[in-house]
Amino acid sequence: MRVLVTGGVRSGKSAHAESLLASDESVTYLATSATYADDADWLARVAAHRARRPASWHTVETVDLAGGVRSVRPGDALLLDSLGTWLAAWVDDRNGWDAAAASLRGPLLDEVEAAVAALPARAVLVTDEVGLGGVAPERSARLFADLLGTVNERVAAACDEVHLVVAGRVLVL
Repeated sequence: MRVLVTGGVRSGKSAHAESLLASDESVTYLATSATYADDADWLARVAAHRARRPASWHTVETVDLAGGVRSVRPGDALLLDSLGTWLAAWVDDRNGWDAAAASLRGPLLDEVEAAVAALPARAVLVTDEVGLGGVAPERSARLFADLLGTVNERVAAACDEVHLVVAGRVLVL
């Protein structure tokens, strides 16, 4: 089964995603964040995620989404955390924060399609839900929301279930 877990920041979505695979011994944990060595808060978040993972899980830390998904060991379930952090790194790598969303959408969907095509049968993917608030005044925030909405729609279409996590509570959509 493939499950997309979405929710706001600090909603409990990562812990919920991990709980869905808690009984699996063979899991590849794909951490898709860029490294911010000068950001103590970010490093603490990464450390907390690392500390929660069972020792038996294999961790891959990369911002290469499709390559990371293809690297899942045969027979492993996949836990990908998260599409939002991956997208931020993807836009950064292209110096795309001032670009028009339309100019990024094609290459973005190519990367997402390659990752979706490589998903194992058992996969849990975490993403951020950015579509519940108003329209941001900052251009970069609007770009991120527009692109992540596109990514989330495509990935949700490839999943069997979508779970929305709010305040630690899970709603299966």
